[in-house]
Amino acid sequence: MSGPTIVTGGAGFIGSHLVRVLVGRGERVRVVERPGARLDHLPREGVDVVAADIRDADAVRRALRGAGVVYHLAANPQLWTRRRADFHRVNYLGTVNVLTAALAAGARRVLHTSTESILTRSRQTAAIAEDQDVPSRDVIGPYCRSKFRAERFAFHLARGGAPVVVVNPTLPIGPGDWGRSPPTQMMLDFCRGKRSAYLDGDLNLMDVRDIAAGMVAALERGRTGVRYLLGAENWSIRTVFGYLAALTGLPAPKWRVPYPVALTAAYVSEFAADVLTGTIPAATVTGVKLTRRRMHFDASRTFAELGITPRPARESIAEAVAWFKEVRWV
Repeated sequence: MSGPTIVTGGAGFIGSHLVRVLVGRGERVRVVERPGARLDHLPREGVDVVAADIRDADAVRRALRGAGVVYHLAANPQLWTRRRADFHRVNYLGTVNVLTAALAAGARRVLHTSTESILTRSRQTAAIAEDQDVPSRDVIGPYCRSKFRAERFAFHLARGGAPVVVVNPTLPIGPGDWGRSPPTQMMLDFCRGKRSAYLDGDLNLMDVRDIAAGMVAALERGRTGVRYLLGAENWSIRTVFGYLAALTGLPAPKWRVPYPVALTAAYVSEFAADVLTGTIPAATVTGVKLTRRRMHFDASRTFAELGITPRPARESIAEAVAWFKEVRWV
């Protein structure tokens, strides 16, 4: 009998939806989460939870003992943290710990979750596909650099013959984001009337449930050492706000913030967060800088190879707004 299916970061936005998919397939799931993580939104049946900090190699080895397959999602997904070195410790060194322990435990397949934000270049013109190559000097900010190094490590293992598959989700949208990832926070702020202005830029959106299903398909049918891009529709920030305005009846923001103003505000906001509040600022330097990049993606090869047909982003945004009301955030 094969070992359990292990999901690191299984209580996160994508992770919790992935766990539901796996439980629905009848798999025995072991969720590995950081101590103190919120767990009450996970399925009650078919799931065991192990508390382990992925920065602790010994704890990770114990948590992954007997693994059948491993989905590695655990990371700090925010674009700011008070101690910037934490990105390196969690996103890179944590990945080294998890992937190394998974292979040592005899896992027959391992999926590493990367990100879309490391795939764009400073002079990008064409849509970004799965074979995009980006030099390290072109990667923006400590979050992106930590995820870039983690992805490089995953590909290094795969080139050595390890059964490692890499997926790069774009921005997940839909209901159930208790941790308020950046796209959810942006939409929530609008629904709360906190967006009178906007900084325009490109986004690629995909329903979180379709991302979860795509991860299962990539682990089962994907080729090792190959990147699979899980991104559906290219939108602009302005278009998102326009659609939210139509959904909610709230006025769409009319003032477009000039990039130099937004970048200055982000530096000030991060300084205040670093020195005073310790809370995630409304605007981050990495986030503002990414709006200057062309973030248009073409995942047609991934969809064709894995048999994925994502639902329309408009439906996912509408369900996210309905969920905000259901949990009384608005």
